[in-house]
Amino acid sequence: MIHTLPKTVERSHKRLGRGHGSGRGKTAGRGTKGQKARGSIPPHFEGGQLSVMKRLPYLRGKMRNKSLSPKPVTVAVANLSKLPAGSKVTLELLKKHAIVPERTRGVKILGGGKLAVALNVEVSCSEGAKKIIEKAGGSVA
Repeated sequence: MIHTLPKTVERSHKRLGRGHGSGRGKTAGRGTKGQKARGSIPPHFEGGQLSVMKRLPYLRGKMRNKSLSPKPVTVAVANLSKLPAGSKVTLELLKKHAIVPERTRGVKILGGGKLAVALNVEVSCSEGAKKIIEKAGGSVA
C-alpha cells in the first residue's frame, strides 16, 4: 500500500540540461547571455568595480592594531574581601580563589567598594584602590 511507505525527506538534485521536456533544458535555468550564464564567478567579484579589499586603507605602522592586544582583567577592591587576611595578592592567588578566570594574563585592581581585611597587594592597582587598601591596614608593592 502506498500510504504505508516511509516519507522521503531528501530532495533529489535538479538534473539540468536534459532536453526541452525536462523544463531545465538548453540554458539549464541560467537565463540567457551574460557573465553569470556562462562561467563561474568568484563570490567576491563585484562586476569589474574595484573590490572592497582594495578600496580599504592598509593598516601599517606601529600600534595600529591596539584593540587586538590583550587587556588586563579589572577587579574591584570589594572582591578582595574573600581572601584570607595578611595574604599576598598575586595573579595565582586570584585564580586559585576564582576571582579571575584561569586564562587571565594581567590584572588591575580598581577602587570600588570597601575592604574589610588587610592584604599585601603585588599586582597593579589604581590610585583609588591603593588608598582603600592602605586604609584597611594593607600595603601595595
